[in-house]
Amino acid sequence: MSTYTLQHTQKIPVPINKAWDFISSPLNLQLITPPYMGFKVISPGLPEKMYPGMMIQYKVSPLLGIPLTWVSEISQVQEFEFFVDEQRVGPYALWHHQHHLAEINGGVLMTDIVNYKPPFGILGNLANSLLIKKQLRAIFEYRRTKLEELFGKM
Repeated sequence: MSTYTLQHTQKIPVPINKAWDFISSPLNLQLITPPYMGFKVISPGLPEKMYPGMMIQYKVSPLLGIPLTWVSEISQVQEFEFFVDEQRVGPYALWHHQHHLAEINGGVLMTDIVNYKPPFGILGNLANSLLIKKQLRAIFEYRRTKLEELFGKM
């Protein structure tokens, strides 16, 4: 099974504390995920801010509208700099997602680095080539558009 990496960057014209407040709230993920994914946070009583060890449970329908349970653990948090979420239950054999923020002139540079491994060995590699990689890129492009709507464009 191969491991793949997807990297996405975006500049947004807001102070770093505003960007951090938005991305570190688990409930905001639903706002920046395409509706066709059927994404819904189902963990009850989540706090507004992430912390190391936090477990977040979602329902998501990435393929043919079939709902799947996804459980992420927030494994690392460095306030105003980065956090990492790792899939504990879900559709991937491996999902490790780093969310980085850096102050730049006029705003913030957001960088997402996702290391993932599809399930099912060689079949998963084929699915990545035909579908998964394109779908992940489309999700991040949707996020780019939504963040531009919310915060403006640089």
